[in-house]
Amino acid sequence: MEQLTVGERAVRCLMGASIDRIPFGIGLGWAPWGEALERWRKESGNPNLNPAAELGFEGSFALPSLVSGIYPAFPSEVIEETEDRIVSRDGRGITSRARKDGGSIPEYLDYPVKTPDDWERLKNERLRIDQPERVVQDWDAFRAHIASTGLAVQVGNFPWGVFGSVRDLMGVEDTLVAFYEYPEMIHDIMEHLTSLWISLWEKVAVEVQIDHIHIWEDMSGKQGSLISPRMVEEFMMPCYDRIVAFGKSVGVRLFSVDTDGDCGELVPVMMRHGINMFFPFEVQAGNDILEYRRLYPTLGIWGGLDKRALAWGKDAIDAEVEKARKMIEKGRYIPMFDHLIPPDVPWDGFKYAAERIRALCGII
Repeated sequence: MEQLTVGERAVRCLMGASIDRIPFGIGLGWAPWGEALERWRKESGNPNLNPAAELGFEGSFALPSLVSGIYPAFPSEVIEETEDRIVSRDGRGITSRARKDGGSIPEYLDYPVKTPDDWERLKNERLRIDQPERVVQDWDAFRAHIASTGLAVQVGNFPWGVFGSVRDLMGVEDTLVAFYEYPEMIHDIMEHLTSLWISLWEKVAVEVQIDHIHIWEDMSGKQGSLISPRMVEEFMMPCYDRIVAFGKSVGVRLFSVDTDGDCGELVPVMMRHGINMFFPFEVQAGNDILEYRRLYPTLGIWGGLDKRALAWGKDAIDAEVEKARKMIEKGRYIPMFDHLIPPDVPWDGFKYAAERIRALCGII
């Protein structure tokens, strides 16, 4: 068949349609942490090393510029500063304490919503739907970009999700408690945010063909979902039904969810409501993509290769490459490691893995 664009190849691969070859090097699971990139630049002897350019990674999706959350943003401010730590509030109204060198995940201290009154105030002041300023895209430039690059069009991205965005408004613990103390508020937050996003996507659909709607949740840990499947159905799935109905009405083919941790409880529920692709399938949380493929033959799977193996030597890497080979044979799969590449991974190990997977993808 004739050569596909990078975007069409990615969509068709995950949908199980015919393709010219497998997409290579796309997604978060091919990107290094900052400390890993610094290490690779030293080890490679190239202070300007760009791994994506060096190894021939491809593109996949282009996202139009939309303001999908709090607007206007909260004033960013530094609250406290020491020699190695900084406490600050960001534009989303989240207060955190972080290391200045970026060497660890920040400690989150405070969030903008604690009560229904807080939510009503935030909704009316910073989450209004009737704000034309939320669409900041130059459409002629965007159309030229996707035409020149061959990228498919995606709406939805980090940090916007039906559960994920609620968590970012309240924090994990307060969100989980609010499902019991303030269930009406949780319903309203989820429904309102869904209305906001669909209102923006409607404007996108007038300008370009949308290929992919993505929902970022990060609502699982090693123990599974942070809320029960029954609660997922009750609180979240009415919003998913609206998102999928909108998408299908404008010709969207791919509906994806990103959640870290063990997503085994979420996949069957969300597939029943129109989700047809998941990632990144963290191995250390117990995800086995070969088992997911056996259970869900129509699911698009992106990721699921153990990033830790990249630091364990060629035998461990070869085992992950073999897993990728089996998944490619079964279809609807794009190889990717299961999250950002950590700093204990040497450049030679990453390069070896990338070159082997590149060959699997049919690139000479």
